[in-house]
Amino acid sequence: MLYALSTCEWCHKTKTLLEELGVAFDYDYVDLLEGNERNAALDTIEKWNRSGMFPTLIIDNKRTIMGFREQEIREAFAV
Repeated sequence: MLYALSTCEWCHKTKTLLEELGVAFDYDYVDLLEGNERNAALDTIEKWNRSGMFPTLIIDNKRTIMGFREQEIREAFAV
């Protein structure tokens, strides 16, 4: 699951990298969510990433990668 901001260059780069790697993933642009959906996303992000940094990539509910870390993302998906 990728939590991103619609205006964030690094978020777009992360999304593009995941697409290039052929990784199946869901994503939310948190800044475009409203009400309970936004609150739920922010609560999830806080559990995995106390700094609130974007993008936040949560892998299989076991691991998180914060920010655009290309090598770490490639290694996480063994590509």
